[in-house]
Amino acid sequence: MPFEAFVVAQGDRLLRTAYLLTRDHALAEDLLQTALTQAWTAWRRIESQPEPSEIDGHADRTDLWTALGRLPRRQRAAVVLRYYEGLTEPETAAVLGCSVGTVKSQTARGLVALRAALGDLDPNDAELEALGGGTR
Repeated sequence: MPFEAFVVAQGDRLLRTAYLLTRDHALAEDLLQTALTQAWTAWRRIESQPEPSEIDGHADRTDLWTALGRLPRRQRAAVVLRYYEGLTEPETAAVLGCSVGTVKSQTARGLVALRAALGDLDPNDAELEALGGGTR
């Protein structure tokens, strides 16, 4: 996929991710611009890797995004990177500059907080499942 087509197709999702990580529109736009600049310079190497997120279909759920936005910064980053962006625990740890154990604990705490905030939803609800928080 050409870089321009990628930006058109994924730009809104990437901006949402940046906003979920920063909770500030201006910082999110700056983060996205920086990330896209770096991606453009390496596009030949990464062209086949970008994939749409499974949770995109739930992006309009205000209660989910509100609850996610209320998580502490490290928990929110861990949950967003693991379940919205689909990174592995080691990849998330590398992005956050922490151990895999920290990713596991921050993700677990974040999911517990999301379950509590969204307590009126069935624990098997697709939105929680998409975030990895449904019962199994």
